[in-house]
Amino acid sequence: MLDLSFFDRPVLDVSHDLVGAGLLVDGIGGRIVEVEAYDETDPASHSFRGPSLRNAAMFGPAGHAYVYKIYGIHYCLNVVCRTGSAVLIRAIEPRAGIEAMTERRGGVGLRQLCSGPGKLAQALGINMQHNGARLDLPPFALQPAPQRSLVATTPRIGITKNAEAPWRFCLASSPYLSRPLPRAQDL
Repeated sequence: MLDLSFFDRPVLDVSHDLVGAGLLVDGIGGRIVEVEAYDETDPASHSFRGPSLRNAAMFGPAGHAYVYKIYGIHYCLNVVCRTGSAVLIRAIEPRAGIEAMTERRGGVGLRQLCSGPGKLAQALGINMQHNGARLDLPPFALQPAPQRSLVATTPRIGITKNAEAPWRFCLASSPYLSRPLPRAQDL
């Protein structure tokens, strides 16, 4: 299990090291294959303008969940690092509780179960009750990556501010990403 000290580091280090780690919520989940980093110096981050009711978890202790709703519809799961920084979990490779995830997601195929932050949260049953929860206690279980993986770094997805920052980290060989990696000639 990852302990809280794992998260009490710079957000880019935590982001890189989360790729390949295991994430379970009530025993349901899989291997993290895509994340994005955000910190309080970043205009795209919820913490950029300082603490608020919505982002309070980002200014709390490292190793806790920061959950928010996007577009008033989808929940997103983040892991809090140092003050004002968090890692958005964008995609996982489903490995445990696939039947439950499939039911929660309305019967979509395996590659679409958790290939985006909203999809992932729905499949894992994430909601606002998880906001501020410790990641080293149930219902969460985070396990270190069993081996070093080839991690690709690209600009983040779906943002307009600081969009060029290479703060998206992905398992290079994964077919479970929210969006495929750019081809070498596209970079």
